[in-house]
Order: sequence, then structure tokens, then C-alpha cells
Amino acid sequence: MLTVVLCGCRRSAVPAPAAPVVIVQTPVRQLVTENLDLTGTVAASRSVNLVARVSGFLDSVEFQDGAYVEAGQLLFVIEPEPYRQQVALNEAQYAQAQSEYDRQQDLIRQNATSKANVEKWLSSRDQARAQLALAKINLGYTQIRAPFSGRIGRRQVDPGNLVGAGGATLLATLEQLRPIYVNFSMNERDALHLRDEMRRLGMNLKAGVGKATVLVGLNNETGYPHQGILDFTDNEVSTSTGTLGLRAVLPNEDRILFPGLFARVRIPLGDPQPMLVIPREALGNDPLGDFVLVVESDQRVKRRTVVTGPLTTGGSAIRSGLSESDRVVVGGLLNVRPGDAVTAELRGAATP
Repeated sequence: MLTVVLCGCRRSAVPAPAAPVVIVQTPVRQLVTENLDLTGTVAASRSVNLVARVSGFLDSVEFQDGAYVEAGQLLFVIEPEPYRQQVALNEAQYAQAQSEYDRQQDLIRQNATSKANVEKWLSSRDQARAQLALAKINLGYTQIRAPFSGRIGRRQVDPGNLVGAGGATLLATLEQLRPIYVNFSMNERDALHLRDEMRRLGMNLKAGVGKATVLVGLNNETGYPHQGILDFTDNEVSTSTGTLGLRAVLPNEDRILFPGLFARVRIPLGDPQPMLVIPREALGNDPLGDFVLVVESDQRVKRRTVVTGPLTTGGSAIRSGLSESDRVVVGGLLNVRPGDAVTAELRGAATP
């Protein structure tokens, strides 16, 4: 008989996994200026399409493509000689009509002509004078000058081509860069917040036009080095986009800003106010809104909904949802989720 002896064996216990380590930081109270941060695009304060208003061959182009031109500077010349001769012809016709009208005036005083003849030559004289004025205007159109200072684009027609024959011919586009506009818009929530802040300061939204400071920065710039003022606001929120259109005007003396650039826009609202600030990396966002993860006294992670404020050099201001004693998770966020037990290592308060 084969006897099998079964011996009981004790399974060694598996150690519990260690709680993940997260870096936490307490919010710091700072003086924060309330801002609205928006985006916009740079646009010329004035733009004009220079066209040929009379027909003729283009004699010359008096600028370099893309150059900055001054107001009144000569840009194009359309062959002027036919128009000079037209002025001379109309001057002769006007002189003849004036002379005959004067003669008819003498004759009517002698009862040697009719009143109808006098009126006929008065009309002829006035028509000749109008034709002369029109000829001089057309002669002036043969020289196209800059209506204002600005940067001109490339020429659309080379010398020697016929222009203005079938209507106005586009020759170039001139854009004014000093001052310059930045067009931007804000959503309904921001518009209401701006209205409330201005009411708190004793102002209404339209009262800020021509007064409110607007700061602008480009993508390759740090901060907002360009300063202007609010120049225009729409009267209503667009029903198609749900936004309110605004515009700032900036001096742009160095002409760094030019049309088409993407711009970051900041509108300061009132004096600095004390607010809690946390690092930007601590903020999350989901369908429920902005949130942070905090470590409670039982060493478990909890989701905390917050209302964010302006961005600062030290992070993001928090309007509500946190206290100065909260331990906010700023490191190891990808390794934990609400409800997890963790080991918290304190980094310290944010640097003002």
C-alpha cells in the first residue's frame, strides 16, 4: 500500500503595496491684480486700396515694395501729358466763352442783342469753367500720393501697363501702423465679470472706452510689453458667436506690431487684492470645471472644485475653493486619484 502523507504548508503573507508619494504645497496669499486675459489679432488703424482713377499707361512706381511711406509721398505716375493737353484745351474754351459773354453783356446794355443770347453765353461760360475744373482734377489723378503715413504692400502693376481703362485698377494697398488696432472679443461670462468689476469701480462698460488700459504681448514676448487703451466695444453680444467685440488702440511708435499678428490681451481691473495662489501645474479641468487634488488629514486624496482667478508669475490665483492650510498636490498627479491613500511630502509655500 502506498501511503501518501500530506503536510500542511503555511503560505507566506504578501506585503501591502506602499502608498504612492505625492508632493504637496500650501497656497500662499498674494496681492493680485484682477485681469481679464484674452486673445486677439493686430489690425491696421487705417487701410486703403490705391487705385488708378484715370486711364493711361503707368509711367513710374516711386517706392520700394513693402517700404514705409510718408503722407503726401508720390507713389505712382500715370502718363500725364494727355491730361495736361486737355487742361490747355479747356482753358482756351473757357477764355473764349468768357470773352463772348463779356461782349454780350456790352451789347445788351446797348439793346443790340437779346437776353436769350446773354443767357446762352453765360451757360457756355459756366460749362467751360466746369470742364476746366474737371480736367484739372483728372490731371491731379495722374499722380497718386500716400493719403497717410504707413507701410505699403507690393505693387500690383508694373510700369508700362495700361491702367484704369476698364474701371479702377488696384495698384497697391497702404496700411497705417501708427497707431495700430488690436481686435479681440470676450465671451458672455467674461463680459458679465468685466461689467461687474467696472460697476464696483463706479464705471460702466462704455465709460471705459478711451480710458481703460489694455496690455498686449506677442507670442515671442514675455509678459505684456505694449500698452494701449480700450478704443471700442460692441453694443451687444453676438447671437451667432456668443461674444462681445472690443478693440484697443496702441501708439506702436517702434512699429513692432503689424497687421495679422496673434496677440495676447490683458485688461487690468482695479487695484491689487489679496488672493490665494497655487502653481499652475496643480490645476486640472474636467466636465465639472476646474479642480485641484488635496490631501486630507486622513492622508487620502480628495478632489476639490475651485474657481480660478488671474494668472500670476507664481501660478494661478484662486477665487474660492481653497484655504491657506490645504495641502494641494503639485507633484505625482498622474499616480493618484480621488480616494487613494498617499504619502505626502511638503514642498512649501509658493514664492510670491
